[in-house]
Amino acid sequence: MGLQGITGILTRILITLPGVVIGLVFHEFMHAFTAWKLGDPTPREQGRITLNPLRHLDPVGFLFLLVAGFGWAKPVQINRNYMRHPRRDEVLVSLAGPGANLVLGVFFSILLRLYLLVFPDQLFAFFNQEGVISQIYMGIIILNYALCVFNLIPIPPLDGSHLIFAVIKVRPETEAKLYRYGTFFFLGLLVLSMVIGQLGGPNFLFIGIKIIVGSIANFFFNLLGFFPF
Repeated sequence: MGLQGITGILTRILITLPGVVIGLVFHEFMHAFTAWKLGDPTPREQGRITLNPLRHLDPVGFLFLLVAGFGWAKPVQINRNYMRHPRRDEVLVSLAGPGANLVLGVFFSILLRLYLLVFPDQLFAFFNQEGVISQIYMGIIILNYALCVFNLIPIPPLDGSHLIFAVIKVRPETEAKLYRYGTFFFLGLLVLSMVIGQLGGPNFLFIGIKIIVGSIANFFFNLLGFFPF
């Protein structure tokens, strides 16, 4: 890889860095905060009721997200035995993370709308991501929508799997095994999708996520009076 290729990778990392940090930190913070409010002291005892990135970011998962486009943060540990309605409350905790990303995506979209009401001549630059600032800002919006969609995939250990287990009740030891083996299955699915994409085939997992994320972004942009992508 030449100097130009390395520079391109570093530039992409710097552009996506703010969106990744904001998205992951708020995602995990809301998991922890919701669990604490529902009666579980575990997140507070482990120091997770904070917006300090060092408390939430997993170094390896963070690097993977920057370089490969997928990754993970430190999972928030909860103890459902502290909760008055364990199954329901676990679902609420699981939805809090993706919900936080959706809210952040909408929030930054609204801020952009307010900015463009004052500086309407910047519309083209932002939606065509001309310049570093517009790329970083649009990256924050799109990455938060992507984290919302990605984490709702109903495969362990992602948040969406908790919704399945809330409906289909299984024994605790069986659920633990499904989460353990589901992690390897999902990582294998990610790698397979990327390999197929590199070989010229459809990167089926990321294409599906991209279509859904684009639809969500277009919906809110249209709602705010923007032109769609």
